[in-house]
Amino acid sequence: MTERTHVKLLIVGSGPAGYTAAVYGARAMLEPMLIQGMQPGGQLTITTEVENWPGEVEIQGPELMVKMEAHAKAMGAEIVTDVVTRLDLAQRPFVAECDSGRRVTADAVILATGAQARWLGLPSEEKFKGFGVSACATCDGFFYRNREVLVIGGGNTAVEEALFLTKFASKVTLVHRRDSLRAEKILQHRLFRNPKVEIVWDHELAEVTGADDPLGVTGAVLKSTKDGSTRAVAADGVFVAIGHAPASELVKGQLELHNGGYVKVEAGSTRSSIPGVFAAGDLTDHIYRQAVTSAGMGCMAALDAEAWLAEHDEAGMPDPAAAELPEAATAQ
Repeated sequence: MTERTHVKLLIVGSGPAGYTAAVYGARAMLEPMLIQGMQPGGQLTITTEVENWPGEVEIQGPELMVKMEAHAKAMGAEIVTDVVTRLDLAQRPFVAECDSGRRVTADAVILATGAQARWLGLPSEEKFKGFGVSACATCDGFFYRNREVLVIGGGNTAVEEALFLTKFASKVTLVHRRDSLRAEKILQHRLFRNPKVEIVWDHELAEVTGADDPLGVTGAVLKSTKDGSTRAVAADGVFVAIGHAPASELVKGQLELHNGGYVKVEAGSTRSSIPGVFAAGDLTDHIYRQAVTSAGMGCMAALDAEAWLAEHDEAGMPDPAAAELPEAATAQ
């Protein structure tokens, strides 16, 4: 039997944005429900040491997310382990259907589904994620002081990551599968001028190599895109920088998106193109993508939702039980 629930505030997605929104929403007496999604805690659950979270000199990513979830629960937020598979934002109350069969209607929605780094899909890449393989130089670059690292990619993301890593690493090797970069010319100019940077053209990452005890990267195998030949290179870390994909499948065709699928919000707020729907964190942020900025946006979203709900008379709301979900609002 389908479980039906109506809430004032529904938060879709966990991670720093979602959990912070839940804390502020609960403190505002909105009795929020947070549905965690496929990866409770988000990308920080696959991160090891975190050294840039205020108040924590060093903390493990999974531990930080456990603490944030516990904080949200302590404030009174309802945390649900489930996945929203369909979402209707066409009319209020908004309607979400979950993988378990749960059906939730909500007066307001905060989207905090995040964005995932694009990966190459190599088994060795998966093996060493968090142990020498990373997709975030600003998160992990500090750990590679005076070490040699590889950056994989040729667009703005790759060049920006490579330039950032030169602040720490003794050598940064950028590996690109073509003979020219796609990055903006000004970024290319800075890259070519940096004495710490070496570029390997017409090659792609074939394998990450490393040790098992303790688990860690020691190098990589690069494959020529011209003749298929391979060569081994030494490296202490591998940064995959081929872009990010915002998790906006639920709202495609419903909300205004930009920059490759990020939810567009009004400047200085978290308001989306539909009144009563707010978005926070990496789902909206193609620039910073940091835990602390995501948490800040989660706070903003809850405050925006509180103010918006206060302006609307819920007495005139349609019967939540009567809300039906059209076929079009289906997650990919």
